[in-house]
Amino acid sequence: MSYFVVGGLYKNTSFNEFVDDSEKEKYGPFETYQEAKKYWEKISWENVDHCNVRYIILPHK
Repeated sequence: MSYFVVGGLYKNTSFNEFVDDSEKEKYGPFETYQEAKKYWEKISWENVDHCNVRYIILPHK
């Protein structure tokens, strides 16, 4: 199983809709969850001051 970090800038803090679908970001694949989490932490901290930015880790079979 591999993992992806996905997310980006959303219209609001409900995180239901991206500002622009072209703004959707996808990073990976990462071979382990730990590698994905390390990247997720990095990119999340880079955007910590932006309340409408969110990233999650998704598994891929």
